[in-house]
Amino acid sequence: MDQLVVQIVRFVDDAFPGWVACELEDAEGRRHELIDKVPGFTDMMLDATSVYPTMGSVRCQILARWEDERGRELVRVSTVQPDGITSTEDFSEFVVLSSQVSTT
Repeated sequence: MDQLVVQIVRFVDDAFPGWVACELEDAEGRRHELIDKVPGFTDMMLDATSVYPTMGSVRCQILARWEDERGRELVRVSTVQPDGITSTEDFSEFVVLSSQVSTT
């Protein structure tokens, strides 16, 4: 499964199993916020007393790969599959640098 690297920036809600806000920066430098359950982003046990920011990832599906005119390797990913995660602005597709995506 492919993983998109995110930065977990804060604890949002202690409703089981705990909810956190994450940020990712797309290839154009725009920040996107994703909010979901802690296990959707990390195996760590996080709560309101944890130290933020911390690294995390969200499972994603790679839709396309290409090199742009500046020579950057880009990837279009969707976070809808397999976990149905969308940004707070209801985006689920993001164009990011290939270094932000890993395959596990």
